[in-house]
Amino acid sequence: MQERARATRRSLLEAAACLFAQQGYAGTSVNDICARSGRTSGSVYFHYTNKEGIALAVVRDGFATWHGLATRYGDRTVPPLERLVALSYEIARALSEDPLTRAGARLWAERDTINVRLPDPFVLWTTAATRLLAQARSSGQLAAHVRPAPTARTLVRAFFGFCATTEALEGPHALTGRLADWWNLTLPSLQRDARPVPTGPGPADRP
Repeated sequence: MQERARATRRSLLEAAACLFAQQGYAGTSVNDICARSGRTSGSVYFHYTNKEGIALAVVRDGFATWHGLATRYGDRTVPPLERLVALSYEIARALSEDPLTRAGARLWAERDTINVRLPDPFVLWTTAATRLLAQARSSGQLAAHVRPAPTARTLVRAFFGFCATTEALEGPHALTGRLADWWNLTLPSLQRDARPVPTGPGPADRP
């Protein structure tokens, strides 16, 4: 029974994530989720109470995978700014391809229309970026004027704004292709000695 319940919850969660990503919160009904998942409304209300509960579960589930993603970039044999760039490509890929990540981002953007408090996705990324920038400063790679914490805060906000605007204008699959343009503008202002911008995930592909 427990395995069946987990399977039901997962199917509802995945169906809701796809619909929220495509249609938004207001454009998705419980009946839509039931139809897509093949489950009854009774299953929805048993596992999630209401639509707000499903939205919260989608955001939490999507964000739960992000901590593991951030910790993959702890290899100190790779220069920290290179890891920062590579991490941004991983995030952009998730925002363009992963339904839970896409749904979480859209739901957070629509949070004022949802009668439940959603977790802040930017705290994790600001912390990760601050850590990488601090490592870059310790290793002598960071420009003297760059302060890790405020710079990380600005970078994260600018990055997610860039992703949202690019998707709105060109569609989600344009994100990774346009990201090199963003880094070509941004990275030289961070580096003590400007170098070419890596154009892919990098460390994530390494064993």
